[in-house]
Amino acid sequence: MDVISVIRTKRDRGELSPEQIDWVIDAYTRGEVADEQMSALAMAILLNGMNRTEIARWTAAMIASGERMNFDTLSRPTADKHSTGGVGDKITLPLAPLVAACGAAVPQLSGRGLGHTGGTLDKLESIPGWRALLSNEEMLHVLDTTGAVICAAGDGLAPADKKLYALRDVTGTVEAIPLIASSIMSKKIAEGTGSLVLDVKVGTGAFMKNIDDARELASTMVALGTDSGVKTVALLTDMSTPLGLTAGNALEVRESVEVLAGGGPADVVELTLALAREMLDAAGIKDADPAKALADGSAMDVWRRMIAAQGGDPDATLPVAREQHVVTAPSSGVLTRLDAYDIGIAAWRLGAGRARKEDPVQAGAGVELHAKPGDTVTAGQPLLTLHTDTPEKFDYALQPLGAAYDIAEPGTEFTANPIVLDRIA
Repeated sequence: MDVISVIRTKRDRGELSPEQIDWVIDAYTRGEVADEQMSALAMAILLNGMNRTEIARWTAAMIASGERMNFDTLSRPTADKHSTGGVGDKITLPLAPLVAACGAAVPQLSGRGLGHTGGTLDKLESIPGWRALLSNEEMLHVLDTTGAVICAAGDGLAPADKKLYALRDVTGTVEAIPLIASSIMSKKIAEGTGSLVLDVKVGTGAFMKNIDDARELASTMVALGTDSGVKTVALLTDMSTPLGLTAGNALEVRESVEVLAGGGPADVVELTLALAREMLDAAGIKDADPAKALADGSAMDVWRRMIAAQGGDPDATLPVAREQHVVTAPSSGVLTRLDAYDIGIAAWRLGAGRARKEDPVQAGAGVELHAKPGDTVTAGQPLLTLHTDTPEKFDYALQPLGAAYDIAEPGTEFTANPIVLDRIA
C-alpha cells in the first residue's frame, strides 16, 4: 500500500477500499504519511466526496487509532453535545454545567478554533489557571465530582483525528462533510457517552451554508452514532447572524457567565435551553427543568466547581485587549443583516483565531456587537467594537466589515430567522 495510490484513487473520483482507508489512517497516525500528503487526500475528499460505506470505515479507522473510554462507573447517565462550529457560539460553556445541574453527567470533549469559528478550549483558556489537558483519570474525577467536564481529547483518544483536525484548519478542507462527520463522531463514539445531541449550524457563519448540506451532514452523523449504539439527535440551527453579542475568547466567557447568572442575550439563552432539553431527554431524564436551574443558581454552582476542578479561578478577572476600535452606524434605520462570516473573519484577523495550527490566540481579541438584526440604530452610534492587543491588525480586520451589515429605512419591518430550523433523529 502507498499513499500516492490512495490519493490518486480519490482524486479520480474512485471509492477507497476498506484496506486503503485502514492503512492510510494508521500510516498517518504513525507519521509514515506526511502532512502534505494527507492534505492532498483531504482536498480530494472535499472535492469528490465519500459514500456512506467509506465514511463509516473512515470513522471506524479513526476510532481504532486509539483507545475507547467507559463511563459505566458513574451513577448518572451520560449526555454530550457537539456543535459543528459558528461565530459567537459559546453555548457549550453554560450548557454543560446546566445539564449537569439537572442530573446528567456531561463528558464534553471540545476542540480549538477552526478557521473563522471559535474554539471552546481557546475560550476557556482565557480563565487564569484553567487546564484543557486532563488525563483520563482526571477527567473521570472531575466528571464524577462536579457532573461536568470540558476538556481536550487525550492523546490516546482518536489520535488520528487530533492530527487531521489541526491540518484541516490550515489547508482549506474544514468544510468536507465526510471529514466533519468522521472527526466529530470518531471522538464522540470513542469517548463513550451514552447519548449525543448535535448542533449542526446552517448559514453564512457555518461550514454548512445551506440547509440541504446541513441535513446531509446531520443525517450522516446521526446514522454513525445510532449504528454504534449511541442515542443521537441533531438540531439544525441558524448561523446567519453571530450568536449573542460577542465573538472572541474572553469576551464569550464573560457573556456565558452572564447567562449562568440568569441574564445574557436572549438567543444564547434560547439555544442553551433547547439543547439542554434534548440532552436530558436523550439521557432519559424527564422531570428536570433547565430554565429553573438557570434561574435558581444551581447551574452557576456547577460552573464554578467545574472551572475550579480544572485549575481555573472562577472569580479571576478575565483578560481585556489593550486596544479597541469602534465601528459606528453610517446611517439611521433598522439593522436588517449582520453577517456571521464577516464578523468571524474580523475576530480571527484581530487575533482570536489562528492562521497556522501552531499559532497562539489572543485571549482578549474579538468583536463586540452593540446591535443585532431588528434593532433600530442611529447614525454615529457604536455598531461594533473591535478588540486586540495588536492595533496594526485593525485595518485588516475592518476589510470584511464594510459589507457585513445592512441598514434599512426607519420603520422597516424585520422578521428574524428561528434559531432552531429542524430536528433530525
